[in-house]
Amino acid sequence: MTIAIDALRPEDWEGVAAIYREGIDSGHATFESAVPKWDSWNASHLAAGRLVARIGDRVVGWAALSPVSDRCAYSGVAEVSVYVAAAARGRGIGRTLLAALIAESERAGIWTLQSGTFPENLASLALQKSCGFREIGRRERLGKMAGHWRDVLLLERRSPVAGID
Repeated sequence: MTIAIDALRPEDWEGVAAIYREGIDSGHATFESAVPKWDSWNASHLAAGRLVARIGDRVVGWAALSPVSDRCAYSGVAEVSVYVAAAARGRGIGRTLLAALIAESERAGIWTLQSGTFPENLASLALQKSCGFREIGRRERLGKMAGHWRDVLLLERRSPVAGID
């Protein structure tokens, strides 16, 4: 099995959206309840760091960066999203995507990557920690899903090369 990582293109949206839907349906990936339309998703993510993983011509995972603020002081800080199709999990696709996303973020001058992850999402937490993220806090009762309060763990990775001047 060869995993190819390349830029996410608008024509990839159908595959990306299907994987996003799986994450939403899991109840442990996001507070989102519906997959946004392409235009909305496109407007809310940085141009840098939009990646897909492919096996053959099939999209099996995606990763992207979102700005954390529009204030210029935070221009080098981005939030990470990594999603892998349920049928493709356990094959190193998430690690390959996150490593490529880290490299791309550093080329774009991003010095801090952050994530908000549900404590129940053990696989995502392990993946992030294996790629240099560290847990920096817990936001208790941050939001409700299906009538239940959910906590979110905050993780970050500081770049050893970007933003060190």
